Amino acid sequence: MSPWSRARSALTAGAVALTLTAAAACGTAGPAGAGGGSGELALWTLENEGINAVQQAAVDAFNQGEGADIELSTYVNDPYKAALQTAIGSPNASDIFYNWGGGNLQGYVDAGQVADLTAALDANPEVRDAFLPSVLDVGTIDGQVYGIPMQGVQPVSFFYNKDVFAAAGIAEFPRTWTEFLDVIERLKAAGIQPIALAGSQPWTELMYLEYLLDRVGGPEKFQAIVDGTPGAWSDPAVVTSLQMIRELVDRGAFGTNFAAVNYDNQGSQALLTSGRAAMELMGSWEVTSLNDNFPDFLEAGTLGWADFPAVESGTGNPANIVGNPSNFYSVTSSSSDVDAATRFLMEHMTSDAYVQGMIDVGQVPAIEGLEEEVAVGEFADFNSYVYETVQNAPTFTQSWDQALPADVAQAMLTNLSQVFLGQITPEEFGAAMEASAQ
Repeated sequence: MSPWSRARSALTAGAVALTLTAAAACGTAGPAGAGGGSGELALWTLENEGINAVQQAAVDAFNQGEGADIELSTYVNDPYKAALQTAIGSPNASDIFYNWGGGNLQGYVDAGQVADLTAALDANPEVRDAFLPSVLDVGTIDGQVYGIPMQGVQPVSFFYNKDVFAAAGIAEFPRTWTEFLDVIERLKAAGIQPIALAGSQPWTELMYLEYLLDRVGGPEKFQAIVDGTPGAWSDPAVVTSLQMIRELVDRGAFGTNFAAVNYDNQGSQALLTSGRAAMELMGSWEVTSLNDNFPDFLEAGTLGWADFPAVESGTGNPANIVGNPSNFYSVTSSSSDVDAATRFLMEHMTSDAYVQGMIDVGQVPAIEGLEEEVAVGEFADFNSYVYETVQNAPTFTQSWDQALPADVAQAMLTNLSQVFLGQITPEEFGAAMEASAQ
């Protein structure tokens, strides 16, 4: 089995709300209470065969030392979230828990349920300095670090069918929005749907708003939304971004049936790989999924990838990226041994064995100085692109549906879908979101 195949579930978990498949798990198959017994700490994580093996190896290495031992327990995605919400803050909480950082983590921090790891990183500067700063920032709340990156980076970018571009006479992927709109018209003239969009799942539509707002107004526009600044959802940059989305829909960039297309059953990928559509905006897990479901397409070398275009009139840096910076481990403040749980993170999340283990199962770790390591293997070109993109990004904005509180995120996805369908205007979107965020 390809290492990309083994990594697929963890790459998509939480990031895009896909359902994780149950793979053979390491550790226990269900929850272990805090400590799990005298001198034993519990670590909860998501279930994935390849990644769990790397995690278990780190736990085994830690357990060979003196002091508390760690027991690793695995969950599939939705049951994990439910178990964590129920247990955290109670005597049944785990000592170390997997999370998505950002808004997903902040709620637990605000409730006083997460240990502050800042002092430990100050005492271990080599650990702090090992991480890509833009990724570590997502585990940082109000200037204090509560989450340590523990998996690969997952930026969003465009993927395109090189053969389709060549058949339409398009030599390279457009770098600006004006060029992008021109390419859409050229593809339509060639009888090709420009963009595959799994519009039955609004998280795929959200990527367009995330990037366009960043390109039009810069990351501070979304930060104002996160901060709850009055009027942030109705900011002119938000309205402009939504108008640009409506222009794409009205031009027929997504075809006429995008609302019925699904990502989980590879509907949008089938359009891309068959040549019926030319490109798709998606997270880095796209390559993993294509390798699982359309291996011949990858083997033919037909897949291309490129950055989201710059918006000429915008103020955002074209090198900024959006997506899922990583997943994180945090320590519960109620742990019976916060020091031991913290020591595990300091000793093993940047160790050579752990980092190489993640690379071996298809992850691109959020670690500085891995240019040579990621440039080896079957997907070296793509892994190097991902790594360089993240390393050079001035900002890496977390996917909004993870950065925002769950109720606000759901309202946002519902309203955004209505914008794509022409059921509400960009201005009405802003008004609806201002109301939901109050």
